[in-house]
Amino acid sequence: MIVAATPVTPESADILIVDDTINNLKLLSDMLTSSGFRVRKATNGVMALTAVTTKHPDLILLDIKMPQMDGYEVCRRLQGDDTTQSIPIIFLSALDDAFDKVKAFDLGAVDYVTKPFQKAEVLKRIQHQLELRSLNCRLDHQNKALEEALKYLKENQAEIVQKAKIHSLNQLIAGIAHEINNPVNFIAGNLVHLQGYFGDLANVIQDHYQQNPDLAAVNTESELDFILEDWPRLFQSMTSGANRIHEIVRALKTFAHHGETGMKPIDLHQTLDSTLALLQSRLQAQAHRPEIKVTRDYGNLSEVRCDAKLIGQVFWSLLSNAIDAIDRLWHPSQTSPETVDLTQRSPEITIKTKSSGSEWAEVLIGDNGIGIAEALKNRICDPFFSTKPVGDGHGLGLSMSYQIITENHQGTLSFESIPFQGSQFWIKLPLGVLNP
Repeated sequence: MIVAATPVTPESADILIVDDTINNLKLLSDMLTSSGFRVRKATNGVMALTAVTTKHPDLILLDIKMPQMDGYEVCRRLQGDDTTQSIPIIFLSALDDAFDKVKAFDLGAVDYVTKPFQKAEVLKRIQHQLELRSLNCRLDHQNKALEEALKYLKENQAEIVQKAKIHSLNQLIAGIAHEINNPVNFIAGNLVHLQGYFGDLANVIQDHYQQNPDLAAVNTESELDFILEDWPRLFQSMTSGANRIHEIVRALKTFAHHGETGMKPIDLHQTLDSTLALLQSRLQAQAHRPEIKVTRDYGNLSEVRCDAKLIGQVFWSLLSNAIDAIDRLWHPSQTSPETVDLTQRSPEITIKTKSSGSEWAEVLIGDNGIGIAEALKNRICDPFFSTKPVGDGHGLGLSMSYQIITENHQGTLSFESIPFQGSQFWIKLPLGVLNP
C-alpha cells in the first residue's frame, strides 16, 4: 500500500534565510513569520552550511553577494552533496543581469527574485516551490514503494519459476531412473550367467577341435584363440558399464528424492557425491581445458535435518557454477592478466565438510576459476542477475540457493572471491531439530 507524503504547509515548512544585510534579513523573517512559516536565519555562507547540516530546511532563500563565501559557492556546495541537493534554493539579489540569473540556474537554483522585492511575489514563489517539493517527495515515496513491490514480485516470480522447474526436473529424473533401472538389472543379472554359459561352451569347442585335427583350419579362420583370450576383457567391460549405469541411477534417485517431502535427516556426503556423479561428464577433459580435479575432504559429519530436494538443488547450483567459472577462465577467448599462467595451474574443485561445535554443519565448495568482479559481489544473489554471458545464465541459481539456506533452513550462505583466482562458498546448516 502506497502512503502519500505529507504536503508542506506554512505551519510545517522550515525556511532558511541567508543574507548578510541585517535589515533584509529582518524584513524577510518578519514577512514569512507573519505568514505562518517557521524561519531560521544565517548572516553568512559558513553559518548557512552549518544550519543546513544541523537540520535540512524545506527551502532556502539565499543572497548572492556576501563576504568570505558568496551565495554561488554556498549553492555549489549544497548541490554537490547528495543529502542536500534536493533542497530548493531561491536566489535573492539586487543583480538583475541575465548572466547572473543564468549562472544561478546553472548551479541548481529553482528561482531568482530581484531586490527590492514585493511581499506577494516572494510568498507566491515560495509557496509554489514548496508545493513542487511536496509533489517530489510524494513521487519519491511512490517510486520507492514501486521498487519494493517490483523486488517482491521478482523474488516471488523467481521462487515460483524455480520450484516449478525443480519439481518437473525431479519427476523427470525419477521417471528416467525407474525406466533405466529395470532393463539394467536384467542385463547385469544375466551377465554372470552369460559368463558361465560361454565358459562351458568354450570348453566344449576346444575339446571338439582337439579331437578333430581336420578342424584346425576352421579354428584359424574363426580366430577362436583370440576370441577366448579377449572374452574376459569384453565381459569385464560390459560389467563395468552396467555398474556405472547402476551408480548413475542411484545418483539420480538420491538427487530427485522422489516421494520424499519436508524435513528429514540426510547424509550430506551422499547428496554431494550423487550430485558429482551427475556432473561427471562436465568434469571430464574438454578441448579447451584438462579434466577438473575434485578434492573431497569430508569431516566427521552427522546427519543433518533438512529438505533433501532443496539442499540437493543448492549443491547442484554451486557445483555447476564452479564448473562454469573454470570453463570461462580456461576458454580460449578469455583474456587474463599476465600474472595468471594457466599452464602452471590445473582446474580444481574443492569440497570440505566439518562440524562446527554441536550447533552447525559446514560445507565449503571452492574452485580456481574466473572469480567474481568486486563491483558485482553485492548483486550475485539478486533474482535474475547473472555474471555469465547473455544466454548462459538465468540468474536464479544463487538467488534461490541463498533463500533455501537462509529462509528454509535458518542457515547462512557466504562467499569470498578473487578475480582470476577463484571463489569459495560456505554453507552453514544448523544441526538442531528444525520445524518442518
